[in-house]
Amino acid sequence: MEGQESAARAIGLLGRDPDSVEQIVNAGVCQVFAKILKEGHMKVQVVVAWAVSELAAHHRKCQDHFAQSNVIQLLVSHLAFETIQEHSKYAIPTKQAMSIHSVVMANNQKNDMGVTDANYRNSEQDDEYKSNIQRPMGMSTNSQMHNLVTNTMAVKPATGPSNEQGEGQPQANNCEASQQNTRTNQNHKKKGRHHRHHHRPHTAISGDSIKGREFEDPATKAEMKSMAARALRYLCAGNFTICRSITESRALLCFSVLIDKGPEEVQYNSAMALMEITAVAEQDETLRRLAFKPTAPACKAVVDQFLTIVRKAESELLIPSIRSIGNLARTFRASETRFIGPLVKLLDDREPEITSEAAVALNKFAGPNNFLNVNHCKSIISEGGIKHLIPLVYFGEQMVQFPSFILLCYLAMHVPDSEELAKEDVLIVLEWATKQATLMQDKELETLAYEGKKRLELYQSRASKGYH
Repeated sequence: MEGQESAARAIGLLGRDPDSVEQIVNAGVCQVFAKILKEGHMKVQVVVAWAVSELAAHHRKCQDHFAQSNVIQLLVSHLAFETIQEHSKYAIPTKQAMSIHSVVMANNQKNDMGVTDANYRNSEQDDEYKSNIQRPMGMSTNSQMHNLVTNTMAVKPATGPSNEQGEGQPQANNCEASQQNTRTNQNHKKKGRHHRHHHRPHTAISGDSIKGREFEDPATKAEMKSMAARALRYLCAGNFTICRSITESRALLCFSVLIDKGPEEVQYNSAMALMEITAVAEQDETLRRLAFKPTAPACKAVVDQFLTIVRKAESELLIPSIRSIGNLARTFRASETRFIGPLVKLLDDREPEITSEAAVALNKFAGPNNFLNVNHCKSIISEGGIKHLIPLVYFGEQMVQFPSFILLCYLAMHVPDSEELAKEDVLIVLEWATKQATLMQDKELETLAYEGKKRLELYQSRASKGYH
């Protein structure tokens, strides 16, 4: 086991070099890691999950390779273990709850995983053959890496006392007998016998694996969840397909529970994973519509956690939570104003980084890409956003000044008839800003400033003449 941990750690460190990642993936590390995540000792699985995160963080092209090897499903399964009671898509059935249906579904899933792995290995062999025609030394390099991974990290068959094996066998036999009776009624005896013979060992392995995980110490379990969340964070970064696969499972609910009740490191990695998923959802309407429906229970649970963190404003999870709320700005209804107030409060006397992130998030509510920008702008004004923004535009650091100025321009553009804007002399602020070289270097900012200034001048001149 120590040799496997050391080999996985070495691969993770090598993965920090993007050029090495491609060679490691071509050597077949995805299949080996998938096997360990499925059947290995949890302490080895922890290091493997960390190594996956390192490889994915430094070479995004390997994301799809891991997905094809079912690493995503296995990581989600580790995340869901003892987190939620039922995980319908990726859970491996336990001995206490192994119905006929669950056994059949688990066996079918494993069969699909085996077919995928076989197809992927064939593809890898074809690629190696083609590459070796062009580069005679390619086979030597790939073979050495493959031997390193497989010889040091291949999972050894679990050996346990004979009474444990006997304990698991009747369960499988009973399930198989039930399946045989069902198939007999359907006049498919031969096909049923072949199916049972093919899947018999897989059921036993799954049961033993779950049993082993149940007796791991809490610290190892927590570290496993933390590394699984970290790996999922980097695997889903910028990848729509993987994000959709994760959100179609109950991973969102798992992340929500772990942010609420998990250890500190687990909370942080879960929040960062959600931030990456919401960032992809912001750019992809399909994912946004499917995964983050306002009425979906998992989405509501996640958003409620973010809102709680932003309201408390005391956690290391604050910045990823602010970003996630901003990423989901276009999913909220006009009546969902509960996010505006806490974000506006963060504009007042906070660290520059937090203030900047809050202003950026509010820009996503007030910007032209948000169909409900007028409603959100009115909410920002009613929450006292103007009195916080003006000092930030005048005296804020550059990282705070720019997003604050953009937000002020949006408010002037979308709600120019606001009495609060006239009362706080926002027009004077915009006129001052147009004379600042640092702000006017960006053409987009210059356009925003003149557009906001023009609309304010129009409405305030009409108001002074008694027109409404």
